[in-house]
Amino acid sequence: MEERGIETSLAFKVSTITILTAITAVFTLAVRIPVAPTRGYINLGDVAIYFSALTFGPLTALIAGGLGTALADIIGGYAQYAPITFIAHGFQGFVIGLIVRGLLIRKKDEIAIDKGKRLDFIGLVLAFMSGTIVMAGVYLLAEAFMVGLGAALAELPGNIIQNVAGIAGGIPLTLAIRKAYPPILNFRW
Repeated sequence: MEERGIETSLAFKVSTITILTAITAVFTLAVRIPVAPTRGYINLGDVAIYFSALTFGPLTALIAGGLGTALADIIGGYAQYAPITFIAHGFQGFVIGLIVRGLLIRKKDEIAIDKGKRLDFIGLVLAFMSGTIVMAGVYLLAEAFMVGLGAALAELPGNIIQNVAGIAGGIPLTLAIRKAYPPILNFRW
């Protein structure tokens, strides 16, 4: 019988995703900048989503990113956006995690983010651009239907800025956690 490490056990994975969901909700609720035309808001939840995608992979980022931000919408009085937010941020994290995972597998010895080397810059840019397009695109389409194309377009720059903030905060957070707790490199699933 093969022994499973704690980082591969189902209980550990579920616990990790639950904690990351709560962290994502807190990051989303901590700073909220209202956007008048759509009655939505800009937040720091993307920092947690990028961290989850870079550290734990696509499935964790999908669940924690989608659920955490949707819960924040419900708690914060924006329940009408919760289903859209779940899709926008969940798939944002999934796409980023999937692209990064593909780069790690394809260039394991060359980039090996898991071994402390640098991840291919172009690959990261592709992952981040894809995540931004997914998130901003879902909101643009949904808000165009909900509040009109003009209002949805007015929020588009804010969504892009929110993603840039997620990248600017998510990368240093990922690197700091990896430096402080190297075993986290084994937690990609």
